[in-house]
Amino acid sequence: MLFKEHFKALTGFAQKFLPDHDEAKGVVHEVFVLLWEKFDNLEEDTNHRSYLYTAVRNRCLNVIRDKKKLVQLNPAHNEIIEDNHDHLEVKELEIEIAMAIDSLPEKCREVFEKSRLEGLKYGEIAEKMNISVKTVEAQMSKALKIMREHLAEFLSLLFFLILK
Repeated sequence: MLFKEHFKALTGFAQKFLPDHDEAKGVVHEVFVLLWEKFDNLEEDTNHRSYLYTAVRNRCLNVIRDKKKLVQLNPAHNEIIEDNHDHLEVKELEIEIAMAIDSLPEKCREVFEKSRLEGLKYGEIAEKMNISVKTVEAQMSKALKIMREHLAEFLSLLFFLILK
């Protein structure tokens, strides 16, 4: 059931890291095999969707890392590889931000998206959603707290990319 429900989306997710469709499918297959082998040992309350996306991301990053080990570079290619590495870090950060936004409770996510993605002011959000400005403020505060917690490990990466 998990395979049928998530395989296609996970393959698309993997292709953000690995453009080769067959390679992305292979990674997703490997993750499902690992999940099958570990399924009985997982906690009952495990969020399988989150587990699958994290496992696919980690496996894709491992594949990329392993490919770099196999490639012999000459000094002229180092600059190109660094640019690709920076691009990969930015892409990973974008994916993590999207996952963090998706993890927000529905109303909280809606308020966050209207504020940060659509650029609406709190009064406009309150009017559109038919809620009070205080509720908008509370939902934004909650959203930002959850986002900070979810993205804590990426703050140093974000800081580094901004300085660069």
